[in-house]
Amino acid sequence: MYPTLYDAVLDIFGISIPAFKIVMMFGFFVALAFLVTSWVMTLEIKRKEADGTLKAFQKPVEKPNLLWEYISSVLVGFIFGFKLVYLVLHFSELSENPQAFLLSTEGSILWGILLAIGFAALKYFQLKKEPPFVEGRTYTFYPHMMMVNLTLVAAITGFAGAKLFHHLEHFGDLVKDPLVLFRDPCSGLTFFGGLLCGAAGVLWYANKYGVKWKTMLDAGGPAMMLAYGIGRMGCHFSGDGDWGIENLAPKPGWLSWLPDWAWAYDYPNNVHGIILDNPVWPTPVYEITMAFIIFAILWSIRKKFAPGVLFCIYFIFAGIERFAIESICVNPDQFKGVAFTQAEIISMAMMLIGILGIFYFNKIHKSKTP
Repeated sequence: MYPTLYDAVLDIFGISIPAFKIVMMFGFFVALAFLVTSWVMTLEIKRKEADGTLKAFQKPVEKPNLLWEYISSVLVGFIFGFKLVYLVLHFSELSENPQAFLLSTEGSILWGILLAIGFAALKYFQLKKEPPFVEGRTYTFYPHMMMVNLTLVAAITGFAGAKLFHHLEHFGDLVKDPLVLFRDPCSGLTFFGGLLCGAAGVLWYANKYGVKWKTMLDAGGPAMMLAYGIGRMGCHFSGDGDWGIENLAPKPGWLSWLPDWAWAYDYPNNVHGIILDNPVWPTPVYEITMAFIIFAILWSIRKKFAPGVLFCIYFIFAGIERFAIESICVNPDQFKGVAFTQAEIISMAMMLIGILGIFYFNKIHKSKTP
């Protein structure tokens, strides 16, 4: 297992790059998931622009907010100087645990001020080169041009939802220690919370630019399944604790071709430093496999349905995938006297909503088709 990107590069390539110690393996894959999702959705939105489903429009050129331009530049410059420059200058001391330093109040005020001044000066010369603002001037805006900001919105709302749902799953721990919400912001993330809140944020932002919610859902379904698979790679390669229950069963003969680690694994050198007494089901490996297969299916059939139906199919697949894996996942005792976990209940709801949605969207489409 590789807690950081440094560990992975050192083990795989034999190259020591101390700066990579700052990059947590799980965070690396989460960032990769967002980048890949943005790329896949951009491809799909451009396809919909080409076939006329989405249309460009004239958008007025906004007058730059000079005060905000300078404030944001100064803040970014100060953070870079205060934290990153200090980290580079003292890396030999901080290299064992750079993440703790980044989340602390330690840093260099002097370098923060110097870079804040430098970033402000850079912004001044950048704005000076821009043409003067002309009232009423417009430019052609294509829907795919919103993807950078849309990805940022998805990251913020998805992260908040994933964090919230995790602590609702472990509500007893939250009641005992409310500060757990802030103590380790990069741990304790639940997929369903990220999905629901991230989707809500994306639909809200896309609607501002005239992209209909059904079109946005269809563009996002395959991309979200691919992102889920990449995110689960982060779970597996970092050993973040999101593994299955103990597996002491011998591997069946008909699975002799399967590597032993894909049947039962003890996650050595995991990010939490936990030493498992017995091997467990490597559930992230199974979810990675299912997610990539489902993405391939969704991508191959994405042009065949009425608006909204593809996302419903994604919902059904996502529900089936999660429900299937839950029986060998580690789950807290969430609902006393209830046979199902929170994830299983949500999975069943997703499947039901997906099935009902297919009938609904097909009915709406037929009623609008001459």
